[in-house]
Amino acid sequence: MKKLAKVFSMILVTIMVSTAAGCSSSGKTETKTDDTKKDTGKKIVIGLSMNTLNNPFFVDVKKGAEKGAQENNVDLIVTDAQNQSSKQLTDIENLIQKKPDLLIIDPCDSDAIISAIETANEKKIPVITIDRAANGGKVVSHIGFDAIHAGKIAGDFLGKALNGKGKVVEIMGIMGTNVAQDRSKGFNEAISKYPDIEVIAKQSANFDRAEAMKVMENILQANPEIDGVYAANDEMALGALEAIEAAGKLDKITLIGNDAIDPAIAAIKSGKQEATIAEPPFFLGKNAVLTGLKVINGEKVDEKVILDSTLVTKDNVDTVKTKE
Repeated sequence: MKKLAKVFSMILVTIMVSTAAGCSSSGKTETKTDDTKKDTGKKIVIGLSMNTLNNPFFVDVKKGAEKGAQENNVDLIVTDAQNQSSKQLTDIENLIQKKPDLLIIDPCDSDAIISAIETANEKKIPVITIDRAANGGKVVSHIGFDAIHAGKIAGDFLGKALNGKGKVVEIMGIMGTNVAQDRSKGFNEAISKYPDIEVIAKQSANFDRAEAMKVMENILQANPEIDGVYAANDEMALGALEAIEAAGKLDKITLIGNDAIDPAIAAIKSGKQEATIAEPPFFLGKNAVLTGLKVINGEKVDEKVILDSTLVTKDNVDTVKTKE
């Protein structure tokens, strides 16, 4: 009887040890499975505050930025300020709440944007500006074009196209931006070298096509003799073109714009617009994202990145690259 009890006891102990070992093994397997599910990386987030998307130039900037983000697995959050400084400040506040790794800003106004940049500075979020520079705040890098140089290209083109004589009109952009100011400065510096060329009118149309058409209509009514027009961007050049064509003066006025957007390229090919200055927005947007990634990765970047500007006429319109 004692022997039977002893055997039974040994069997019971064996069962208990086996069960404990099985539980221990199961626990280890579960822990290993949990470890493999842990998130090992965080996706880079970049905020892009656009001043407007109601303009082909800035639409192409956005497309270029999206291309750069897509190729580098970046989460790009884009906002549209609709050309309103107050809305852009709100947009940037909302972007900052999302805690992005970097902000790219195309300012509506070079002064109004300062407070938003300073807020980003306080939150330790690096800032890059594109196209239009800011007049304050800490900016890691500004990427754009030499607006003074672009204005000089336009002035030299008109001076030579008119053989140094004639009456010209300047249609300016948003004068609260450094781009509009600098393009105008460069144009007037260049055109002043031609003493027999007179700038008979200069007026802002705020980089807007419809506004430029109205401005040009009024200038045409007040000045029957006009030989050349410089519009500080192609949207305004296309608006001026509508007014010029409606007045039946297409063959009498030499027109140059800026940016080389698709409709302007088409107008040059058709002979309605004589020239533009290629400052491809697609590459501006893509370059901004690539520069932003360098900043995020701790690489050194230039405080200013100036992209090339190229005069586009019927002679080279088929060879100038504006997109990928």
